[in-house]
Amino acid sequence: MRTTRLILYIVLIFFMFIYLLPFWSAVTTSLKTGRQVTMTTPIQLVLPPYFGAYKTAFSELKRPILNSLLFTTFATIFSVMIGSITGYVLAKLLRESASKKLLMFITLGIFLPYQSILIPLLRIITKLGLYNTIPGMILTHTAYGVPITTLLFTNYYYEVPDELIEAAKVDGASPLKIYTSIVFPISIPAFVVTAIYQFTNIWNDYLFGVVLTRGEEAMPATVKLANLKGSFVANWNIQMAGALIVAIPTLFIMIALGKYLIRGYTSGAVKG
Repeated sequence: MRTTRLILYIVLIFFMFIYLLPFWSAVTTSLKTGRQVTMTTPIQLVLPPYFGAYKTAFSELKRPILNSLLFTTFATIFSVMIGSITGYVLAKLLRESASKKLLMFITLGIFLPYQSILIPLLRIITKLGLYNTIPGMILTHTAYGVPITTLLFTNYYYEVPDELIEAAKVDGASPLKIYTSIVFPISIPAFVVTAIYQFTNIWNDYLFGVVLTRGEEAMPATVKLANLKGSFVANWNIQMAGALIVAIPTLFIMIALGKYLIRGYTSGAVKG
């Protein structure tokens, strides 16, 4: 048993090393000068560390990071709330046959590639006067996120016992009262999982940002990050520093809500 466990630990440590190697390379590269980047291997740590790349990257990314925080936060809230209400209606207020047909129609949006809707999306956003604006980015990500949030919440609410809903109806509660007093409180784990999923997807999006924005008025951090490498010479130290800075919000979300995320994954079903 000890030999087996030792072999298992060695294998796990090996794969952990392989998994963390790109992250280590990004950290070491971000702590070098431009000359040191060209003269050393990516995994080699140079002492003393050079923090000038972080200062340059942060000065370039301040406004785009603020833009991303604004539209990602609001788009996540809107898409999750709309998905929750829609899922409640589909799972508990409609007949099963009609619910499944509508759910199938709504979730078709999940399978639409971004590239297939770029031209009509750009024309609609431009006609609405929302091109290169934070509200335009919020509207786009909210609309594209509703299908997946609806699917997640509908499947979750299917597991909520119908007896809870029927008992509330007998007591005279309206559908809105049932949602706010019964369904919403017991679906917090689903909200956490869906919100983290949405926030991460929206934050990491590049295509909508590069198509729907121009300049830094509403440019996301991901688009600005791609521009940090330079026009003629790749400034890898600045780009790696910028990548680590941009990764901080999602990393913070995962650390802060990690236990709730695991609870949401393992909740499975609501017992009556």
